[in-house]
Amino acid sequence: MEWPEIFQVATCSLGFITLSKALIYFVRWVWIMFLRPPKNLKTYGSWAIVTGSTDGIGKAISLELASKGLNILLVGRNPQKLEATSKEIRDTHGGSVEVKLVVIDFETINGEEIVRKIREATQGLDVGVLVNNVGMASPYPRFFHEDDLEFMEAIIKVNLEAATWVTKAVIEGMIRKKKGAIVNIGSGSCSMIPSYPLCTLYAATKAYFWMFSKCIGLEYKSQGIDVQCQVPMLVATKMVKLKTSLFIPTAKDYSKGCVRWFGYHESLCVPYLLHSLQCLLLRMVPHSLVNWHLMRQHLYMRKRGIAKYSKLKALQESQVNNNN
Repeated sequence: MEWPEIFQVATCSLGFITLSKALIYFVRWVWIMFLRPPKNLKTYGSWAIVTGSTDGIGKAISLELASKGLNILLVGRNPQKLEATSKEIRDTHGGSVEVKLVVIDFETINGEEIVRKIREATQGLDVGVLVNNVGMASPYPRFFHEDDLEFMEAIIKVNLEAATWVTKAVIEGMIRKKKGAIVNIGSGSCSMIPSYPLCTLYAATKAYFWMFSKCIGLEYKSQGIDVQCQVPMLVATKMVKLKTSLFIPTAKDYSKGCVRWFGYHESLCVPYLLHSLQCLLLRMVPHSLVNWHLMRQHLYMRKRGIAKYSKLKALQESQVNNNN
């Protein structure tokens, strides 16, 4: 066989392999998104723990898990909001679902105390599902040097340490049972796009979830524990302060999609259909163009945020002066 013929065969073979891989990926995506049945999460245990469960995605996931017949342990820092979420679950499901509350302010509490509180709250409970959802972000995009020390310490404790300590408190019980599902709510800002300028700490702390999930997923797969990192793109919650649109679902709509993935052993996934399509489109755009767009968008949001909070600060100072 001559060299031109060898080159032609090699090129055709490479093209066939590439096309086959793309086709297999597409068929698998269709199966997962539309045909794969959700797992019966009660087989892991009768209780689910959800952190950051008083607003947004956490609250919506709690309600969705309750609709599957799971008892819910709500974890948050605001007792009134926890009671409100608990009441909503009980009003919706009557006596078929039990609800327990744990008040923890992850900004101020240390790791040892987190472990103690969670273990005390779960004593005697058959915990099968853990959802590490609690998180925080800056009120508007800003440069790294503009973040004050108090905020920096808080976001590291809430976004990074909280999930670590809560998982530590729960996983030993799952090991003893040889079954469990751990779902860490990450962010598309650290895995589906090349960068997230002016939101550095948020994206960096969320990136920890990806590696944390991959590693413990491998460590405990043989123990029957399924670990997953879910990465939502934008969802209309109080934290992001955006209205719903084609690619920005409500927390309720998002939770329906994400709970369908619970229990499957994908270390990283984009569970919401339109977010998945959005990520596919983003992969086709050069990274330099995505970076340029995000930088411009976040600079604009920073300018608006500074103006808003400057007016708010001036109003507060004026009220103090009037009171004096």
